This record gives sequence, C-alpha cells and structure tokens, in this order.
Amino acid sequence: MNLDTVALDRVRRVADAVLYEGYILYPYRASAAKNHSRWQFGVLAPPAYAAADPSETTSAQSECVFERTGPGPLNVAVLVRFLQVQRRSASATQGAAVPAQERGPRTWDEALEHEIPVAADGERLLGAGAVTEFSVPGGEEYAEYAGARVMRRRERLTGTVSVRATGLPGPWQAARLRVRVENSSASEPPPVRRDQALPTALVAVHMIITVSGGRFLSMTDPPEWAAADVAACDNVGLWPALAGPDGGRQVMLASPIILPDHPELAPESPGELYDGTEIDEILTLRTLALSDEEKQEARATDPRAAALIERVEALDGPAMDLLHGTVRLRRGLPPEPADHEAAVPDHDVVVDHDAVPWWDPAADSSVSPDTDAVMVNGHRIARGSRVTLRPGTRRADAQDMFVAGRPAIVEAVLLDVDDHPYLAVTLADDPDPELRSAHGRFLYFAPDEVEPSD
Repeated sequence: MNLDTVALDRVRRVADAVLYEGYILYPYRASAAKNHSRWQFGVLAPPAYAAADPSETTSAQSECVFERTGPGPLNVAVLVRFLQVQRRSASATQGAAVPAQERGPRTWDEALEHEIPVAADGERLLGAGAVTEFSVPGGEEYAEYAGARVMRRRERLTGTVSVRATGLPGPWQAARLRVRVENSSASEPPPVRRDQALPTALVAVHMIITVSGGRFLSMTDPPEWAAADVAACDNVGLWPALAGPDGGRQVMLASPIILPDHPELAPESPGELYDGTEIDEILTLRTLALSDEEKQEARATDPRAAALIERVEALDGPAMDLLHGTVRLRRGLPPEPADHEAAVPDHDVVVDHDAVPWWDPAADSSVSPDTDAVMVNGHRIARGSRVTLRPGTRRADAQDMFVAGRPAIVEAVLLDVDDHPYLAVTLADDPDPELRSAHGRFLYFAPDEVEPSD
C-alpha cells in the first residue's frame, strides 16, 4: 500500500472514537441505570444466542465500489477492529474491609481491543476471494486491590473475514467490493440473556479498508455513471464512508455508526467522553459538577472512566474556552503581513471577501449594522433610536399582538438576502433590555412596522 503511517493514523483516530462510542455513559458509574445496558453499536452475537433472539445477528457486511487507476497491481487490505468483553468480578479478601469510596461494582465489563488484518491481491480478489479465519484466546487474571480479590475473565472468540470483488460492466474498470465479518464463537451453555452472550460477542465491529491500484467511490455522492451500482450495494450493520486524508479516495471506514465522507475529530476536543452523541462542553461541565463521592465511584467503576475524570479535572481555562465554541471558514484566513508592511491595529477589522461566508454581513464592507440607517416617516432610524412598534397586518406572527404599541430600542439595521432592510430591536420597557442586547436576543421588524418616537 502507498499510504503512509501518518495518514492511516488519522483514520485510526476516528475509528477509535467509533470503537468506544457508548462504552460508558455519563455519569460514568456502574450504579447509573443507563449503564446497565451497554454495548449497543456493532455487536455480532454468538450463533447460539442469535438463534434464540432474532433481533441479534452474527454477521456484518459492507459493500462499496472502486475503480481501477491504471494497469498496475490491484490490492485490497482490510483491518477488522472490535472489542472483546472482559468481565471483571471482585470479592472481599477474608478479614479485609474495603473502604466505601474504593468499592467498585461486584461485576463490570471492561474491554480489550483486537485487530484482524486481511489482504487480497487482484487475481484472488476478483476470483474466488479471500477467506480468513481468526481466533482470539480467552483467559483469566487475578489481582489484589484495596482488600478485594479481582478476577478478569475472557472467553475465546472465533470468526471469519471474507473479501471479494466482482467486476462491473462498462468501460470504467470498476468493481463492487464486499467485506463480510462473521462471529462463530461457541457459547457453553447456550446463553439465554444478552448479558450472558456478550463475553462471546464481537463488539463495536468496524473496518478500515484500503486499496492500491484503485480509488473508492463515495456512497453518497458517486459519479453519474456509477450511481446505479452504488445504490445496489448491500450494507448490513456497517456503512462505508470515504476516510482518506486530504480528500483522498484510497481508504474506506465501514462503521456501525453512519458517518459522512472524510469524518474528522474536532481538534478542540481534549479526549474521548464515550457518551453517545456527546457535546464536549456540556458533558465536561456536568462531569465537573459531580460530587467527590460520585467521582470516586466513577473512578472505581472503570479505568477509562477514572482517566476521564482526571483529564476533565485537569482542563485549564484556555482549554475550556476552546470547548465553548469556534468558527471555521471554508477558505483560508488572510495571510500575515510581511515585515515591511504596516501591521493592522487590533481594533481595526480586515474583511477578506474570499474568506467570509456570503451570509455574513462582513462579506460586504458597505454593510455596517451598527452605523447603517433607514428613513421612516422622514426620520433617520439607526442603532440607539427609540421607536414604537406597530406590527403590520401583513405579518402572521400571533405574538405581534403582545408587542403592538410598546416602546423599543433599535439595536441594528440589517439587510436580508434580497437587500430589504429590517430592524433588530429590544423592548425598552422590559426589565432586562441590556441583558437581551448583550446576548443578541432581538425582535425583528420591517421599517414600516415601527413609528419614530424621538
């Protein structure tokens, strides 16, 4: 493969987020009800349990389309990644009393990461395909901690990975790639509950698929000639998305969570928070608000939860500011001035029309909401002007009746996309107009819906 290690590391970081999504949920304690039902993404159950529970499955499959890029050799490499459930149980050592703040749950499921590499070259890939059997050993480990005897037990896992490509008709030298993962682990005795089946399940199954001598096509935005072939792909439990760095098309990430093409991790995020659909700032603040006893219980629940608590408590002010919000533009910012050029004072604003979105007032240097004005009944109305609200009958907002006739202060004169002016106002008789102004909580009216009061 001609992808360098650094490029694949960027894909792995996204894949790691998939691997541990929902691993443990806020408030990160075993006693929380939401943590009584874990392991929700990409679970391939053992055959004995899938036969008893039709809602479970033993296999997952990803299909996508690639095109050849030349006469050179064609190779596909697949890295199947998943978690193995490791069940931890604890019992007090004879004669020892475990301090309450150090007591973890009597049983808890941890996880071990595994990767299964599979490769197929052009002749085998486009022929019978490649089938690889894998096995992950089980085992037991024992340790003494805080007056408790801890056992960690793992069950043996077995499965298969099959890779095959089928050529597609037409002049494009395209083929449909199918990668299938199946869990064949034995469970004795046959499990009757999901928690009994989890130790022999493959959890958070996903794949990193790379191709050399070809390029993958987007599953959501394929070229017109391939649209029908892409639509015919059969994806079961996995969704493939382009994941190559810098817009490259040599890597697919097939995930149990639907991702867009070229997914990225926010650079402001300081680390994994595990909770599904997380918002970093909210979860961080909520975690900081836990009591000392709750934090200690989370630390005793899982090593990853303990590391999370420590990381959150170590965040400083600048790191928290980054979590609060950021603005990213699709185009680059203006270049730094050369040494011989005069530096722009901090209080001035430089507008780069190529870097500012079209909808931002700053995109048009002729627009200035703080200083622009509009004429109403012969009066100049601008920021700071006092008006009386007279909502027009052409509007259908039922709340207009509550503000009709009330005094207001103009906060800005704005233009819509059709260059029609309108006014942003705050109610002058509200008990907190300054607070509403500071937060930008304005009401909006057309110039013919206000009456000058000055």
